[in-house]
Amino acid sequence: MQKLLAGLLLVVVALLATLVVRDIRSNTAADFTTPYQAVVLTGGQVYYGKLENTAGLFPVLRDVFYIASQVNPETKQVQNVFVRRGKELHGPDYMVLNRQSIAFVEPVKEDSQVAKFIAEQKKQAN
Repeated sequence: MQKLLAGLLLVVVALLATLVVRDIRSNTAADFTTPYQAVVLTGGQVYYGKLENTAGLFPVLRDVFYIASQVNPETKQVQNVFVRRGKELHGPDYMVLNRQSIAFVEPVKEDSQVAKFIAEQKKQAN
């Protein structure tokens, strides 16, 4: 699982380095054909979810997932974990984003590793 998540991180970094940034600051709403999108914020954080109100000043991201790093206290090894947002103490079920904080948005292909992780998380939740 650790190798798979590390590979996923490498794929995300490679995509970020090679893809063209979309101009989401226009008044045109983005039209995504995939159920989930990768939202990259200007601070470098990446969230995966269903993006709504893309033409508005405050787009909303629902059904949110992200990758978190955890340190094993015994081995001191860092492990990346795919997390469904909502497990935090305040239990958020969506995120309201400031449009100016979004660097770019990309579709998450339905056969991608991220889509597979999302499907796994949803099965575990049921």
